[in-house]
Amino acid sequence: MTKPWDGVIPAEDEASFRAGSGAISRPMEVGERPALIIVDMTRAFVDSAYPTGWSPTGYPATEANRVLLDAARDTGIPVFFTKSRPESAPVATPAEKGLWKHQGLRKDLSPDLPPGDVIIEALTPIEGEVVINKGGKPSGFFGTPLSSLLTFHKIDTTIITGMVTSGCVRATVLDAFQQNYLVVIPYECCADRSQISHKVSLFDMHMKYADVVSLKETIDYLSKVRANR
Repeated sequence: MTKPWDGVIPAEDEASFRAGSGAISRPMEVGERPALIIVDMTRAFVDSAYPTGWSPTGYPATEANRVLLDAARDTGIPVFFTKSRPESAPVATPAEKGLWKHQGLRKDLSPDLPPGDVIIEALTPIEGEVVINKGGKPSGFFGTPLSSLLTFHKIDTTIITGMVTSGCVRATVLDAFQQNYLVVIPYECCADRSQISHKVSLFDMHMKYADVVSLKETIDYLSKVRANR
């Protein structure tokens, strides 16, 4: 089965993981109560007009997330989005922004650009879906009520998507894994500015923390969840 890291990860590296962690093409491990967590699919990360955005991968990921989001809504599972701050919040202090290495990039935004920390329009949350404001940290779990909300819904499986794969997606996946949630990553629904980082991060997460699968496989899983309700 084709994987997004094919042609990037050397065969000897695949073999070294295969020996200790099971086959790459293993069956997907999922539970009966999934939730969808869409990480930072905001204008600022999707669109190249913003210093942190990259349209060539951001917009295809947006469309893939739209398809997945429709399936999640049809299934009736809980849906969560993450972004940085509430629209009504004042400008973040340096301490709230944190020690990101690209802080200087944020100073040269065009005054004509609309606010970037807004969920991209194609994925606008609807009533009943929760937006988690995670501040200046990458993980959707760090310092937020996300874990408590998942517990309320008795979630056993997290479907995690968004931007960027090597940063906020990976951090959220790791925290979900550390709290003993099963993790599914539909790879078409994730994107990054760096394609090598995207592919290597997906491979690394697949071999340690999650099942990296196709969008179709994820929707097939949701169809089974819907049929069993």
